[in-house]
Amino acid sequence: MSIAEILLPEFDHEMATTRRLLERVPQADAEWRPHPKSYSLGDLAAHIARLPKWGRYVFEQPELDLGAPANAELARAGFTTTAELVDRFDANVRETRTALAAAPDEAMRTKWALRNGGTTIFSLPRAAVFRAFILSHLIHHRGQLSVYLRLRDVALPSIYGPTADERG
Repeated sequence: MSIAEILLPEFDHEMATTRRLLERVPQADAEWRPHPKSYSLGDLAAHIARLPKWGRYVFEQPELDLGAPANAELARAGFTTTAELVDRFDANVRETRTALAAAPDEAMRTKWALRNGGTTIFSLPRAAVFRAFILSHLIHHRGQLSVYLRLRDVALPSIYGPTADERG
């Protein structure tokens, strides 16, 4: 079994779970934030919708420099509507799933670097970058989003088991 074949079921599961949460983002509360230092609800949701796209870059490029002008749209893409957010997420998931499925084991072992303005933030094998920087990063922010939604009294879907809103 290839590394990609090992990662794909986890990717599919986490993306389906994330989509169920993003579908519930209330447009009217996009500017709401739980604390002045926190992301707004819309910005957090937009960040989560954008994260899967970064996975494509992990598999298709040797590095990603977030400080390069050509990559400015990766750093920030705002919230418009919940429907557009979910559509953007779906497109990003499709792109990355295709790139992940096609990645041979040798590419998974090859180092990949994240840079900002030429400064290296980290350099790790692609498989490690995908697991930590893409999946774990998304799961972390998805946890934040679930708290935001709870604070806005939005019913939460099952994530890793039943919620107080959805049992069984």
